[in-house]
Amino acid sequence: MALDLPDFPWDQLAPYKQRATAYEGGIVDLSVGSPVDPTPEVVRRALADATDAHAYPQVAGTPALREAIAAWYGRRQGVRLTADHVLPTIGSKEFIAGLALWMGLGPGDTVVFPEAAYPTYELGAALVRADAMAADDPASWPTSTKLVWLNSPGNPDGRVLSIEQLRAAVARARELGAVIVGDECYAELGWDAPYDSGPTPTILDPRVVGDSFDGVLSVYSLSKQSNLAGYRAAFVAGDAAVLADVLAIRKHTGMMPPLPVQQAMVVALEDETHVQQQKARYRTRRNVLRTAFERAGFRIDASGAGLYLWATRDEPALDTVAWLADRGILVAPGTFYGAAGARHVRVALTATDDRIAAAAQRLASAGRVAGG
Repeated sequence: MALDLPDFPWDQLAPYKQRATAYEGGIVDLSVGSPVDPTPEVVRRALADATDAHAYPQVAGTPALREAIAAWYGRRQGVRLTADHVLPTIGSKEFIAGLALWMGLGPGDTVVFPEAAYPTYELGAALVRADAMAADDPASWPTSTKLVWLNSPGNPDGRVLSIEQLRAAVARARELGAVIVGDECYAELGWDAPYDSGPTPTILDPRVVGDSFDGVLSVYSLSKQSNLAGYRAAFVAGDAAVLADVLAIRKHTGMMPPLPVQQAMVVALEDETHVQQQKARYRTRRNVLRTAFERAGFRIDASGAGLYLWATRDEPALDTVAWLADRGILVAPGTFYGAAGARHVRVALTATDDRIAAAAQRLASAGRVAGG
């Protein structure tokens, strides 16, 4: 029997992309957060040096990679982990989509995720026919909850959850006997103080979890901080018992991160210079775009971290998408991310400097055209 899966949202953008492409000077595509800058040379060199990968790689990751992941959490987040607390993944999306299945969830179970949310959380519930619930308030999570997804910094809205908010969410999940996972892929891309000079809080922080990781996981990706989206380089950390169960399934299904990618991840995790350089690029682009959108009459909500601006003209999201497409700029409607985004659009910072400048110039030329 076929699964009742949601439509792939980006297919709906096709007519707006066509309109934006027809604009004189071509499209400025700010709809998808895919890196446009080069992968750091030090990482590419590590990948090249490891290309004699004739044997099967380890699903659990090489000892060097697991140690590098644990060391990164200790250095950047103050979290003490051992190799048993970490596991590499083939990008973060496959883990997010698959976790409900690997946990054995099904009809009658509930998967909770943010009200403005990356669509893959809901997809994971659909794959196992579990109930999906968008709810930010932990008090509203039902007793049937078995898996909770948090996302901080948030995609699409750039919202950052405080230590207090994370602690309350973990306490409620533990009360329900649910596994709770923090999707933290934008942690190194904070813009508002105090996160402009350090990472945003992790769900594994001792102030959140106490002296135990029981039922708590953190997911992280190198796609954003290191321009490794094409490498599919990510990892999960936290409750060793949950990860052991996940690892057993991944061994059976052959979900092995390629060995050259594992070696590249080690180097990427150990080199922080390129991360700060990339953050500086995004900061410059963000400043240009934010100023241009605000001068064109938009309001920017949240957006304190991450790769996006959460923008609104206080009109239906698709009306804003159309208005921008007519000016050669393509963005994602907030409706892709749930009902909470009905009057917002998500504007990605992932375009080259010249295309960002083109978008700013077009917005300046347009001025504010209320409702049209």
